[in-house]
Amino acid sequence: MASSNQPPPLVDYNPYTSDAALSEALRRECATWAEPQVAEFGRLAGSEEAIRWGFQANEFAPVLRTHDRFGERTDEVEFHPAWHNLMRMSVAHGLHNLPWVEPRPGAHVARAALMMLASQNEQGHTCPISMTYSAVPALRAEPELAAFWKAGLSSTNYDERFRPAGEKTGVLIGMAMTEKQGGSDVRANTTVAERAGDAYLITGHKWFCSAPMSDAFLVLAQAQGGITCFLLPRWDDGKRNAFHIQRLKAKLGNRSNASSEVEFVRARARRIGEEGRGVPAIIEMVRHTRLDCVIGSAALMRQALTQAIHHCWHRSAFGKLLIDQPLMQNVLADLALESEAATVLTMRLARAFDEGGSFARLATAVAKYWICKRASAAVGEALECLGGNGFVEECNMPRLFRKSPLNSIWEGSGNVICLDILRAMRKEPESVERLVAEIRLARGGEARFDVFAAGLESRLKREASEVEGRRLAEDLALALQASLLIRHSPSFVSDAFCATRLGAEGGRAFGTLPARVEFRKVLDRAFCS
Repeated sequence: MASSNQPPPLVDYNPYTSDAALSEALRRECATWAEPQVAEFGRLAGSEEAIRWGFQANEFAPVLRTHDRFGERTDEVEFHPAWHNLMRMSVAHGLHNLPWVEPRPGAHVARAALMMLASQNEQGHTCPISMTYSAVPALRAEPELAAFWKAGLSSTNYDERFRPAGEKTGVLIGMAMTEKQGGSDVRANTTVAERAGDAYLITGHKWFCSAPMSDAFLVLAQAQGGITCFLLPRWDDGKRNAFHIQRLKAKLGNRSNASSEVEFVRARARRIGEEGRGVPAIIEMVRHTRLDCVIGSAALMRQALTQAIHHCWHRSAFGKLLIDQPLMQNVLADLALESEAATVLTMRLARAFDEGGSFARLATAVAKYWICKRASAAVGEALECLGGNGFVEECNMPRLFRKSPLNSIWEGSGNVICLDILRAMRKEPESVERLVAEIRLARGGEARFDVFAAGLESRLKREASEVEGRRLAEDLALALQASLLIRHSPSFVSDAFCATRLGAEGGRAFGTLPARVEFRKVLDRAFCS
């Protein structure tokens, strides 16, 4: 019997060409040259086959094999073929290395767009992709070590085989920083590093280690000179390194990705940077993974919005399509504003990584705090647009919802990020000046924005207390988003955003836009099917 009043599956669509905000930002932020590649990747990511891979990679979770049938340690994780297909697709398009192998203006922007698309399909597999991309700046502190790994990291071949890096056609890098007694306070780590010639022997326990089948890991350990950064390979001199996977974590979301608990027993590693300078050595990796947290959360909001609009275009209630119901239009338009604001800030931030300079230092933390915070609320509201259909596992909304809190936790939870923002403002005042200069570019374009920005600048003239950190981070993010929307988006988008996020015309839930907002224009822009 044919289904009645049910939307068709959203497959074989292009999440790039259907997203006006993303495609405009790609061109605006100096990556027009990458548009053919991004559009092609969008076609692949939105295909029925790739979407099926995303479901399968989560339905058939990774399995840990600690020993073989003879009782020998193997410490291997088995993945469903769908995981490997997703990895192969992303690696082939350079999501793990594009800015490093093609360092041209807009390279980080192009990669950000690609990551937006991959993350909308299945975000778990982007974890090893992100860590590999982020490890390169840290490795460059040791030229000899970087040279050894360069060929594998520059490759666009995904080589899933578990063997020494020198025998593979492509490699991936992971990280293992946190411990159960320390969490975000990595200086409290108790893992120790013992000098052994030109290498070190690492002994200790890591509470979280994502993608444990990567070829090497950046780890922190206590050396004689203090907390130090190391590169620890899975293989050492043709033998399995003493890298023991204790268990896989049973997580709320991100189930396709094998997050694990590991133990090192005199595992051989090479130092990166000076002894006692482990945190500065790793900070560049953290900064790049924070960018990917922003990208990932923006992608979750975008995919949830896309699913909600698609559903409402095909589902009828009370005599007309949901997309024509005034209350539903309000909810969807409000979600569209949030998504576009996240997208424009994400892509501007990516350009800051191309440019270098102080803007990225503070803007990364600000965007990481706010966009990752907003993801859970936005995805939850979008799920409700589908009603009961959004609450069953045959739909991808539960997967998006379970994933939505993670980026706010990974690489520094909200409070840690706010402390980082306050620290940056004290130690690097030029980063504040650069952020304010970016916000000022929209001055005179919208009255409510001008009032909000002026008040914010006044507050920035005094040192904020720790207890004010979250409010300050939120207002900096809103000012940046509003400035970008005023300059680059249609007025029916920027006006509605400023009225409800900066002014007093919005409520405390999505769907509380004032009646004068041009809902249909916002929705037609949001999903160009």
